[in-house]
Amino acid sequence: MALFDFLEKERTVAGTGFNRWLVPPAALAIHLCIGMAYGFSVFWLPLSKALGIKESLACPVDIGLLERILSSSCDWQISMLNWMYTMFFVFLGLSAWLFGGWLEHAGPRKAGVVSAVCWCGGLVISALGVYQHQIWLMWLGSGVIGGIGLGLGYISPVSTLIKWFPDRRGMATGMAIMGFGGGAVIGAPLADKLMKHFATPDSVGVWQTFLVMAAIYLVFMLAGALAYRVPPTGWKPAGWTPPAANGNAMITTRHVHASKVWGIPQFWLVWWVLCLNVTAGIGILGMASPLLQEIFGGQLLNLPLSFNELNTAQKAQIAAIAAGFTGLLSLFNIGGRFFWASCSDFLGRKATYGIFFVLGLALYASIPTMAHTGHLALFVIFFCIILSMYGGGFATVPAYLADLFGTQMVGAIHGRLLTAWSAAGVFGPLLISGVREYQIEHGVAKAQAYDITMYVLAGLLLVGLVCNLLVRPLADKHFMSDAELAAEKKLAHERDAAAATGSVVASTGVTSPVAVAFGWLAVGIPLAIGIAITVQKASALFK
Repeated sequence: MALFDFLEKERTVAGTGFNRWLVPPAALAIHLCIGMAYGFSVFWLPLSKALGIKESLACPVDIGLLERILSSSCDWQISMLNWMYTMFFVFLGLSAWLFGGWLEHAGPRKAGVVSAVCWCGGLVISALGVYQHQIWLMWLGSGVIGGIGLGLGYISPVSTLIKWFPDRRGMATGMAIMGFGGGAVIGAPLADKLMKHFATPDSVGVWQTFLVMAAIYLVFMLAGALAYRVPPTGWKPAGWTPPAANGNAMITTRHVHASKVWGIPQFWLVWWVLCLNVTAGIGILGMASPLLQEIFGGQLLNLPLSFNELNTAQKAQIAAIAAGFTGLLSLFNIGGRFFWASCSDFLGRKATYGIFFVLGLALYASIPTMAHTGHLALFVIFFCIILSMYGGGFATVPAYLADLFGTQMVGAIHGRLLTAWSAAGVFGPLLISGVREYQIEHGVAKAQAYDITMYVLAGLLLVGLVCNLLVRPLADKHFMSDAELAAEKKLAHERDAAAATGSVVASTGVTSPVAVAFGWLAVGIPLAIGIAITVQKASALFK
């Protein structure tokens, strides 16, 4: 037996009676770790003072970009560090696209292990970059290599969960992808405590924090990857009736090869559906803190003052309140992933996205009025709903793809679709910041500078609504023939469960209660702690 034979897909096929509820916590273990990508901004301020410790050491004014990148004698600007955030989601989408087909053949366990090595190895390289004060090492480590780990880790459980939960596709993927949204609520407080622990008069404690978090994440991610199991071909839940028998034309029982989706109109319609939904949400998520501060200013402190009229101490107070607002949005981002994806099992994916666009359009268009009339509570509620639908869009789309294109290669197809996230990750923040800065430069007050932005985002959602309405069931020509499907199953190392055992395996899902409980506690306790910390911070918004 080769050293790593246990990683092969054939070694991950579940036996009769395996409890499918063990798979979601395995997926969550990986997603909660890679989801720290959302919380990386906790490092920006300390890293901007990595050399000066108390104050940043500014680079010479006449220094060039390359010299600034290679310099080890002056501190990095936050704008340089922010490139990491963009690189995360660009390389997430690219790696999910490039390696999605390989994942279907290699299986989720091998992909999960590679993801763990890339994500945690990237943190180690970033630690070296901080220690040597070379930002290009951070970009390479966490941005490029870590970004590849993000992509593989993100899509590794999708196909497996959809096959284990054909009766609850949305709920299953929602549980896992909820973890990606929740990674920051665990990782950011942990990173903050670790940096304070390691901080000295000569160090801000970031490189040590990277190393500790890499070790913790490696343990959790490997445990999750090794816990993955795939169902044998032909498996189905006991008593479940396939959706085609219920007459839902939007759910197919046939399968499309991932290599063909680029030429299918429905794929591009769903691509734009995801891209436009994410563009609207991600731009707001990145600007939530300054948006609240600049619009409401002294009202957050019950003072009749604009943002520019506040003194330094008062601005620090409303910054803390805005941090609570950002935390609250994160909670709705997390909860929306599970809530909306689960609802899509009953409403249908197309109808669920229709709600996202119609309701989102109305909320975005109403926000300027809420801001000008000083309705802080409604303003906060509207944004919480918007962010729940932003997260819900991510969690619902894998099931949408499975409905339209079949389950055989849904992981690879999902990987290709995530290039929409890469595009939105660049376009969304640029759109928000660009429109805002243009207006301020032309004399618009900061409190009104977001009005046009909200209307632009509402317009994007209108386009998304049209794209979603145009989605139709696929024509027969796009599906694999029986011979093509058999060849793909052979590449994926699948064998028919009926041929292997004489009957279709059907798990009742009631075995291994101790293992199920342990798996859920292992991921549930850290998530609960992170949520509790976030709720505590968010409470400042309502004092």
